Amino acid sequence: MINMIILVVFALIGLVVGYLAISIKLSKAKEQAETTLLKAEQDAVNLRSQAEHDADHLRVTAERESKAQRKEFLLEAKEEARKYREDIEKEFESERQELKQMENRLTERATSLDRKDENLSSKELALEKKEQSLADKSKHLNEREENVTQLEAEKQAELERIGQMTIAEAREVILTETENNLTHEIATRIKDAEAQIIDTVDKKAKNLLAQAMQRLSGDYVTEQTVTTVHLPDDNMKGRIIGREGRNIRTLESLTGIDVIIDDTPEVVVLSGFDPVRREIARMTLEALIKDGRIHPARIEELVEKSRKEMDNRIREYGEEAAYEIGAMNLHPDLIKIMGRLQFRTSYGQNVLRHSVEVGKLAGIMASELGENVALARRAGFLHDMGKAIDKEVEGSHVEIGTEFARKYKEHPVVVNAIASHHGDVEPESVIAVIVAAADALSSARPGARNESVENYVKRLRDLEEIASSFDGVQTSFALQAGREIRIMVHPNKISDDEVTILSHKIREQIEKNLDYPGNIKVTVIREFRAVDYAK
Repeated sequence: MINMIILVVFALIGLVVGYLAISIKLSKAKEQAETTLLKAEQDAVNLRSQAEHDADHLRVTAERESKAQRKEFLLEAKEEARKYREDIEKEFESERQELKQMENRLTERATSLDRKDENLSSKELALEKKEQSLADKSKHLNEREENVTQLEAEKQAELERIGQMTIAEAREVILTETENNLTHEIATRIKDAEAQIIDTVDKKAKNLLAQAMQRLSGDYVTEQTVTTVHLPDDNMKGRIIGREGRNIRTLESLTGIDVIIDDTPEVVVLSGFDPVRREIARMTLEALIKDGRIHPARIEELVEKSRKEMDNRIREYGEEAAYEIGAMNLHPDLIKIMGRLQFRTSYGQNVLRHSVEVGKLAGIMASELGENVALARRAGFLHDMGKAIDKEVEGSHVEIGTEFARKYKEHPVVVNAIASHHGDVEPESVIAVIVAAADALSSARPGARNESVENYVKRLRDLEEIASSFDGVQTSFALQAGREIRIMVHPNKISDDEVTILSHKIREQIEKNLDYPGNIKVTVIREFRAVDYAK
């Protein structure tokens, strides 16, 4: 660029010089001047063109050189930056490694110090424990020394007293002391034995129940678990059995009921604990006898038909009972549960009719007391609904009924009445007490159950007499239809350890002298009260 400018300057200078020369020579010769002028102008034009061309060339060259230099400078700068960055990273990496090593060393040193601190703390605690132990031993030794001194004095006094006793008096004292010492040990061993028994009671109970069911035979089982179906003739027995026993096996597998065909003329026996299944089997067998077509496919068809018909009958039984009692807004599932009670008996009493009776009695008593009659009838009607599914759901019928009542959003008064009608929980309302009383009235009605009222009352009286026959018993009460007996003892005559022994003695006496269904809970209560009056 600079060279171009210099050339242009020199060109201009040349033009000026030429023009002056021509002007000077103009006076000498006009022709020469004109020629020279023309030549000078032509030279000037040529020079200008050349100068412009040279200038453009120089400019392009300068631009190319500048771009190349710029690129070269950029590349050099980038290379230097990269090298600088690498150097810096290397330095940082080195410093980072050194810092990491220093950090590891510091961490190790801190860990070592913590361990030393923990060791010192543990040693300090051990020393403190040893010091405390030595202090306790010293104190214990002092106390024992004092006790030994006191015992020596007591023994000396006791020896002096014994020296004045007769042989009979000494024997009585020894026996009394021995009995008092053994009472606590016996009570402790009884409690330990009870805890050990609880661990194995479930397994043993299942074995006992299995054996009892295998050995059980009697009128009750026969009446409650067997249904007879009359046949038109004995030839029908062979058709029921079928070829190679196919028909009878199909019927038993579909219904879950045992079909017993023996030498009894014109009778087939259906045996099973579930009354609903037994009824389905009876309906199916009667339909097969009436239809005359007895084969596995027909049996399967009629079993399904009988099952649907049984569902409808159960619902109808429940609806009729609910309508009779005035509980029209029951949940459909509760209606079906109540309908199943038609096929359940308790001591020979139909549970559905018993529930209706309890509902009606509860309504009458609630009316006399000014309580909610509809709620009382509903609670009395539902109080035993757990008996409908106690074979399918684990737990007592009270627990099952209470759970289902809560599930289907029954009134809290109804739930409490169901839970408390056997005394398992405390009644929280007058209606709950009314339901319990109505239940007792319906069960105690002469002829309602197989067991007479006299026998029922006698069992309660025998329970109380057995409990009252033991020394130290103040009074006794038979509760929950004879399922529990509560005994109050004199606190001055019976100690806490003797309470456990007394409960076991009463339990053994009950098992020895009475026959009863289920279990009887024996509860011995010892209470000591100090009463005074501020005047």
